[in-house]
Amino acid sequence: MNWITNYVRPKITSLLTRSEVPENLWIKCPETGEMVFHKDLEANQWVIPTSGHHMRISARERLRHFLDDGAVHAIELKKVAVDPLKFRDERRYTDRLKDSRAKTGMEDSILVGTGTIEGLPIVAAVQDFSFMGGSLGLAAGEAIVTAAETAVAEHRPLVLFAGSGGARMQEGILSLMQLPRTTVAVEMVKEAKLPYIVVLTNPTTGGVTASYAMLGDVHIAEPGALIGFAGQRVIEQTIREKLPEGFQRAEYLMEHGMVDMVVHRHQLKSTIATLLKLLTKTAAPPVAVDTAPSEMPVEATEAA
Repeated sequence: MNWITNYVRPKITSLLTRSEVPENLWIKCPETGEMVFHKDLEANQWVIPTSGHHMRISARERLRHFLDDGAVHAIELKKVAVDPLKFRDERRYTDRLKDSRAKTGMEDSILVGTGTIEGLPIVAAVQDFSFMGGSLGLAAGEAIVTAAETAVAEHRPLVLFAGSGGARMQEGILSLMQLPRTTVAVEMVKEAKLPYIVVLTNPTTGGVTASYAMLGDVHIAEPGALIGFAGQRVIEQTIREKLPEGFQRAEYLMEHGMVDMVVHRHQLKSTIATLLKLLTKTAAPPVAVDTAPSEMPVEATEAA
């Protein structure tokens, strides 16, 4: 009985029982419903291969694909008050911060670092929507200011990837104060005559679009990105009219002059590198030419 109980029965059970599949092994395309293998999607920079739908990507992964060899030197950011208003709704604000930090491995919603793209040194700031919706608070505002100060100090262009739901309500008026602070920081970069390029990702909304996200020398948007200040439903209820199809999407905004270009994620690095070389008047690397004198034929030498 021991042999049957301990060996045969478990073997039969394992054959009849379906093996559990990890929940994140396959990811569903929001547009077509197609199931895409997680590893294939990750290798494709989180762009659905068939539909071209751009899914959200973490700040670290974004920099890994964007910078040369994925090499980024993270800039240490100043510490700010964690919970200045002692805010609590359904949960404590400090508990929400702990959860987001454990989930993303970031201190707050913006990652700042230096690196190069096609050999050109830059300062890059990336907003991660996974951290409390990429909301703008004291820490995020300080990150933008630090990025601008570093760009000026090291005389590097500033490239910012915006992705946010707006100001962080748990910090109240202190969050709204980051709008003028970041605006002044961007003005510092422009006074230093350094390029400031903004990439608008999905979504970029709220107070972010009332400050640094709309102050770039060039505004690039990823395909299908939602970009705007107030939500579509709020606008429709206010003006009592139905908004056009695709309103607040990247392609619609480009047609109406709010965005300079819509660029696929795979082409962002080369496009931004080209723009920065034009704006900084950086010459292309010289082409190596063999200048060694070639040997003359014997007949030509004798004729001479």
